[in-house]
Amino acid sequence: MTNIFSLTGKIALVTGASSGLGAHFAKVLANAGAKVVVAARRRDRLDRLVDDITDSGGEVMAVTMDVTDPASIQAAYDRAEEKFGLVDIIVCNAGVADSKAFLDIDGESWDFTMDTNLKGVMQVAQAGCKRLVAAQHPGVVINISSLLGLAFQTLQTSYATSKAAVIHMTRCMASELIRHNIRVNSIAPGYFKTEMNAAFFDTDRGKAYIKTIPSRRLGRLDELDGPLLLLASGASSFITGTTLVVDGGHMVKSY
Repeated sequence: MTNIFSLTGKIALVTGASSGLGAHFAKVLANAGAKVVVAARRRDRLDRLVDDITDSGGEVMAVTMDVTDPASIQAAYDRAEEKFGLVDIIVCNAGVADSKAFLDIDGESWDFTMDTNLKGVMQVAQAGCKRLVAAQHPGVVINISSLLGLAFQTLQTSYATSKAAVIHMTRCMASELIRHNIRVNSIAPGYFKTEMNAAFFDTDRGKAYIKTIPSRRLGRLDELDGPLLLLASGASSFITGTTLVVDGGHMVKSY
């Protein structure tokens, strides 16, 4: 039986791959048969990830990339093409947060979040899609948004706004790029324990918050594998412009 989720012959780039969701996504894509380009600013962590994937039999390379720097993005794509060929799966995962009350947000804090979470997604996706269009090659873009792109949370105005914009940009991108046989979707994860939020969820307040989620637990990273492979593979060949929420029922909880 044909594996409709196979990524054999595909070349995937994952931003923000030095830790958390990005590192996990890279491993999942490699296990599905893709050649994977892992991109981030922290090269030492990327090198460890390359070793992990290689030891598991995957094909992988690391590129140093700052998603806020167009020259860095182009150089990373150039290196990927030199070694593997044209990137046809683009996972825009790099993200940051700067938790502040609305009245305390200044221009520097706002730009820090928006430049990475929104402008960075646009720049990485645009650079890759321009290459796909020029080569008349089909492709897939998966933008990683967040539950907070659909909901909101105190002290997260900048982050939530950036992630909401990613969801809307995904729809806009999808409407324009489908004519070029490029599908664009997003994943909106709920709460998964990562380097960014681990300290909070280890506190009494964090543990209490977990009890308010209908599933009464945080997500496991492997629970994102199916959604990622669905959107990355031919199994979703007629899906574009959608946001897949993976949140353990958070969005449907009663207040």
